Amino acid sequence: MQKGDDEMPGDDMTERRRARLAAALETGADRERVDAILVSNLINVRYLTGFTGSNGAVLVWSAEHSGRREDAIATDGRYTAQVAEQAPVLPAEIARDCPPALLRYAVGQQAGVRLGIEAHTMTIAAFSDLRTVAAEAGVELVPMRDTVERLREVKDASEVESITSACAIADDALAALIERDAIAPGRSERDVARDLEWEMFARGADAIAFETIVAAGANSAVPHHRPTDAVLAVGDLVKIDFGAVSRGYHSDMTRTFVLGEPADWQREIYAVVSTAQQAGREALHAGASLAEIDAAARNVIVEAGYGDYYVHGLGHGVGLQIHERPGIGAAASGTLPVGATVTVEPGIYLPGRGGVRIEDTLVVTESHPRLLTTTDKAFRVL
Repeated sequence: MQKGDDEMPGDDMTERRRARLAAALETGADRERVDAILVSNLINVRYLTGFTGSNGAVLVWSAEHSGRREDAIATDGRYTAQVAEQAPVLPAEIARDCPPALLRYAVGQQAGVRLGIEAHTMTIAAFSDLRTVAAEAGVELVPMRDTVERLREVKDASEVESITSACAIADDALAALIERDAIAPGRSERDVARDLEWEMFARGADAIAFETIVAAGANSAVPHHRPTDAVLAVGDLVKIDFGAVSRGYHSDMTRTFVLGEPADWQREIYAVVSTAQQAGREALHAGASLAEIDAAARNVIVEAGYGDYYVHGLGHGVGLQIHERPGIGAAASGTLPVGATVTVEPGIYLPGRGGVRIEDTLVVTESHPRLLTTTDKAFRVL
């Protein structure tokens, strides 16, 4: 079992996820009816089975075949014991090349299978090899996109629990850093980033969610600045964007501080971003248009005269990956479902001067969104 994977979703939970996928195949979610889908994206394999090995695939039959065909998982010999432990209810095909092994397994259960494949993640080489095997076996391959990812937009109770845990680790780590005055003039961006990461590990993080962003002074105007040896100085805005991983699930949070007495322009842009972030959080209603949620926050910044300095979307889904569906932006389509776990992260970035971003992770409920990152958002002088 891999590090950090000691608490996986139970068999009942993964069975329910596969049942949702089977139902989606039955309704033709991709405008293509298929008999089964061959899932080869490892994140999706984990979601559907609990298996965390580095090589694997899973075959899921449509609801039409429920009870008459059996789903299966494939992995190679390195993971024979692990797959039996993590996905015990599924028959396991042990083979180095997992997709062809599951294709042959499917043919053994039903001739003339229409088999969906994850066209958005399968490499050209893997598809070419699979197509050769499919032609020999009389299997029709049907390209499908984001079929499992659409299901992953709505988090179940175990997922929300894991994301909540990741958020708490991040909140506590930042609090510890502030308490020991580790964000201070004379320290480098890289020093602060590494200290924050170790504080997360000390509190039980399996991993960091992404490379921690610590951006000071003019660097804070770069949305995804990578920490350098630049030294923090009095008067700097310091933007910190970071997250932890707990049981495979990510958190995402940004807080911006100022070192010493803030300038008027720093107070101003912080106040605008704070108001925009609150507007974005309040717009997170189930069924709301994703573009309109973005507009609720963006309009605040535009009306304050800083529209040209807000250069990204309002947020994104968070889960087994740090960036998932749904995306919340000006060009986004669709609506926000109950159970989505998303970020709200507006920002203003003034080149050569500095920038502010405030970001939270929240889960959408039937009533109002629940805040999972709880670190105070008041303008703070360190």
